[in-house]
Amino acid sequence: MSKIRVTVWGENVHEHEMPKVGEIYPKGMHGCIADGLLEDPAFDVKIATLDMPEHGLTDEVLEETDVITWWGHAAHHKVDDEIVNKVKRRVLEGMGLIVLHSGHYSKIFRSLMGTTCSLCWREADERERIWICNPGHPIVKGIESPYFEIPMEEMYGEPFGIPEPSETVMIGHFEGGNVFRSGCVFLRGNGRIFYFQPGHETYPIYHHETVKLILKNAAKYVAPHGTIWKDGAPMIPVESAPDPISAKH
Repeated sequence: MSKIRVTVWGENVHEHEMPKVGEIYPKGMHGCIADGLLEDPAFDVKIATLDMPEHGLTDEVLEETDVITWWGHAAHHKVDDEIVNKVKRRVLEGMGLIVLHSGHYSKIFRSLMGTTCSLCWREADERERIWICNPGHPIVKGIESPYFEIPMEEMYGEPFGIPEPSETVMIGHFEGGNVFRSGCVFLRGNGRIFYFQPGHETYPIYHHETVKLILKNAAKYVAPHGTIWKDGAPMIPVESAPDPISAKH
C-alpha cells in the first residue's frame, strides 16, 4: 500500500528570531510536526519553508503531495500570491490541507474560506480544555476521554470569521471563559481542509501526544480518497478511459 505523501510547510521565522521558540523546537516547529507524523509508517514526509525557493512548494513538490500542513504567523504577507494560487488549485483538485493555529490568517486559508477568518485572542498562559464534539469522527480516533487539556495556550475565541464548517469536530474552552471552534472540517472542490487551533509558538504544543495523534488522524482523513482531479477533469489514464463512441449506454 502506497504511503500518504505529506509536505509540512512552516514559516520558520520565530524559530530564528525568538530564543524561547528555538529552545522548545530545536528542529523548528515544522521539524517537530514532521517527526510526529513519521512515528506512523503510513506517511512519507518532506519539509518546506518560507525561505526556500518558491517557498519549497515547486510544481514538482505539489504534484507529489497528498496533504499539506500549514503553519504561519509573522510573515503571511511574504507568501507569494502565485504559490498560494497553485496550492489552492491543488486543494480544489483533491489535495488535503491542514491549517494550524495562526495559519487561520494565512493567504491560502482566507482565499479558500472567502472570509476574513478573524477572531478574538489574548496571550495569558491559559489552560485550554478541548471537548470532542463527535467522538466517532476519524480525526479523533483513539481519544477515549470526552476532552483533553493543553496546560498553557494562547486564547483564541469566538466570534471566528469563517463560513459554517462542514463538520465541527472539537470545541475549545479557556480558563478565561472563552470558547472556540478548535477543530473544523471544510470541503472545497474535491479537497478536504481541517483547521486545528492549538499551536502557539511559545508553548510545546506539537510535543503533546494527543495533538500528535490528531495530526496523524487528520492527515489520513484529508488525504485524497478516490480520483484526483486536475484542471477540472479526473486524472484517468487515456488507455483506461471509455471510448465515447463504442461504449455501451
